[in-house]
Amino acid sequence: QAKSLPNIKILATGGTIAGAGNSPTDTNYTSGQIKPEQLTGQIYEIEDIANISAEQIAAIGSQNLNNTLLLQLAQRINTLLASEKVDGVVITHGTDTLEETAYFLKLTVKSNKPVVLTGAMRPATAISADGPLNLLNAIVVASAETSKNRGVLVAINGAVMDARDVTKMNTTNVQTFQSPNFGNLGFIHNKKVFYYHQSECQSGVFNVDKLNALPDVGIVYGYANASPLPVEAFINNKFDGIIHAGVGNGNICNEVLEALQYARAANLQVVRSSRVPVGATTADAEVDDEKYGFIASGTLNPQKARILLMLALTQTRDWKEIQQYFLKF
Repeated sequence: QAKSLPNIKILATGGTIAGAGNSPTDTNYTSGQIKPEQLTGQIYEIEDIANISAEQIAAIGSQNLNNTLLLQLAQRINTLLASEKVDGVVITHGTDTLEETAYFLKLTVKSNKPVVLTGAMRPATAISADGPLNLLNAIVVASAETSKNRGVLVAINGAVMDARDVTKMNTTNVQTFQSPNFGNLGFIHNKKVFYYHQSECQSGVFNVDKLNALPDVGIVYGYANASPLPVEAFINNKFDGIIHAGVGNGNICNEVLEALQYARAANLQVVRSSRVPVGATTADAEVDDEKYGFIASGTLNPQKARILLMLALTQTRDWKEIQQYFLKF
């Protein structure tokens, strides 16, 4: 029977799902303490779903995610999925930046085989830890024939979400991940996955297999009486791009707008996004993007706009071409 089951590789990066604390009732814990073999050992009947093997890529809290690890993950996944011996990949990940890794992999993994990220809001040592069920469900999704050709997915708290739209919406609740603009793709129940729609955005559009670094892109947060100093710091430190997390429809106060014009003059790309969690930042509303050479992020939040701009800058520095990437991906 084992030979007929799909072969699923688990890539562990740490996070709360592998976290351990001194007490099952305290909230204090350390991320990335539990080995992936221990995590899978907690799951009943896993041997009926897939042949599992595991690999430790990192053991960090995902607040420490960096570009080097993003590239390492994408390159390793592309290598694994090119083999006939691997049918799908599951990544265990901290929830803080899981959405960023998921979107990066959606843009850089070149395979029709399933890639599924999951995590947990409670450490493995906690009462009612959510990690074991989330990991089981992620394996179910990665093992399903119906999960092919769907790009990178997130399976958590019984739901399946597309990597582009998923975002963390609550600091502590197990139902933290939502897809606020376009909704979930499906759900998992009784070790089966059910889909009811599919993302139309392209996957695997950037090749990072030979990259060892990514362009430097920072995020500036908009607020009443905002200071231009963060923009000036990115210019002075020769960053390649800035995401402005604006108010409303990506709006920018006058002092920061002036600083962002200096950024464009210094050949930094500027993307307007919004601190508002739902809706699109649209081109040419209160801000004349054509006049300033700014890029509108559409429905990408600031952290995901940063991911796309980094990758786009590996291909072009033409702001109009980059705007097309934001419309398509």
